[in-house]
Amino acid sequence: MPTVTPQALTRTVQDFLSEAAGAVVLENGTLAFDLSQSKYSISGEYNRCLLHMWSAERNAVRRVLDAEVKNGTLRLAVQKLGQARPSKLEICRERDRRSPTARRAARVAYEQKLRRTLERHFPDFKIMRLTTGTDLEKSFGPVYTRGLVKQGRSAFAVLGVNARETQSSIDAALTFGILWLDVCRQSQAANVLVEGLKMFVPAGTSALVQERMANLNRDAAKWSLFELEERDDALVEIDCGDRGNVATRLVHAADDDAARERFKDSVSRIQKVLPNCEVGVLSGAEIAFRWRGLEFARARLGCALGSFRSSEEIVFGVGAEERVLEERNEAEFTELANCLRDTRHPYGPRHHPLWRLRPERWLESLVVGDVSVVDGRLEPSCQYSQIPAFSASDRAMLDVLTATHAGRLAVVELKADEDIHLPLQGLDYWSRVEWHHARGEFQRFGYFEGRELSAEKPLLFLVAPALHVHPATDTLLRYLSPEIEWEFVGIDERWREGVKVVFRKRVDRSTRLGPQLPHRAAS
Repeated sequence: MPTVTPQALTRTVQDFLSEAAGAVVLENGTLAFDLSQSKYSISGEYNRCLLHMWSAERNAVRRVLDAEVKNGTLRLAVQKLGQARPSKLEICRERDRRSPTARRAARVAYEQKLRRTLERHFPDFKIMRLTTGTDLEKSFGPVYTRGLVKQGRSAFAVLGVNARETQSSIDAALTFGILWLDVCRQSQAANVLVEGLKMFVPAGTSALVQERMANLNRDAAKWSLFELEERDDALVEIDCGDRGNVATRLVHAADDDAARERFKDSVSRIQKVLPNCEVGVLSGAEIAFRWRGLEFARARLGCALGSFRSSEEIVFGVGAEERVLEERNEAEFTELANCLRDTRHPYGPRHHPLWRLRPERWLESLVVGDVSVVDGRLEPSCQYSQIPAFSASDRAMLDVLTATHAGRLAVVELKADEDIHLPLQGLDYWSRVEWHHARGEFQRFGYFEGRELSAEKPLLFLVAPALHVHPATDTLLRYLSPEIEWEFVGIDERWREGVKVVFRKRVDRSTRLGPQLPHRAAS
């Protein structure tokens, strides 16, 4: 590779990482860091390009000697400090690092294993079909093995996922299971009654699928979930009837006024550089600064070096990048702030990374500004955004939690782009909010002070641009539990100029499976 300057290397790494949220870092082929849970800083000072990465488990500094971007991977030649021999570092957007051949082999092997499992544990059923074939028209890829088993005039759709797939693919399996059930019902309507869905996931991975399945319509289908231990074909059925086992915890609401007073000097310093930026209180010891939803700095309390006294510091950077704001890099911070102001606005350059980054957070900042644009029943002065919600298998943030004028809780889930998982992601947040609300935890943890909350179950609002509604959305919504009062809100494509509702659909309680969403217009 040709020699490049430290400044050019720094820019290459920064540009790649700014659009690689959740990437994984491999050093000599071994996983070193997961950037969805880690931080990094990069410096081109002193004629060296230094990449610093850290997490709760480890800390590493590497000098970058060369860089190459190929097939979604940033390949770096790096050098450990104090060592002369270089090594390889790969930063990969794709979390599944197996070769296409290895993935295909694992999926073919699993198809045969699932066939044997069905024959052994469900001997009264005849396997009519089993495939990992791709059907893009119906949104099916090769990750999931799909099938149909039949007993007389009765049948069940089958969907399984093997243990070599990522946890995110396993968590997403129910979305495709519901769609496969619906496809089987349509194709087999004249032959058999497809009663429900039997899903198979690897041992120890079912927590999120179980939570989701517990909130589906049991009058619409029979839902069964199994954990399959592939090594010995052991099969365990998971009980999805108990809705009291949601693995979640709620954090205490921070005192906004006290936090803003504590960090008033930092707020003043940042807003001198970027007036009117958003200030979000994360906790009593940390606040975030955002520009149209994109976080670019934080102020926080930590221990002063060599003492037990707390000290205040400001860090800045976009995404997982984080640098302490000091006099020597103040010009870089000002440059970042100016670039945000000049590019991240409704009429900014669409090709620029800062314009494209975090569109949901941009949309969220507009909705938080006036949540009544989503629905006139929602109270603009009573809302919370980015509330941490912890479940068994993922760390997630509720987009917006608010309440109606009558005190009924409402969950608002936002998507700026087409997303097949929107209904079930909204279901995740709704189920956690409902769980905490049923136990009276929101007001006990400092939320909605001075408000009397209704005992009714929360409302669920799903918001997306009208021309970016995935075609499968209607099918998925029809299978949600009738206890969930949902509303789909389609907004104008030019939402960055202001959120305007162009259509809305509500659950139809007069029919079992609800209304049809309008078809997407051609772009």
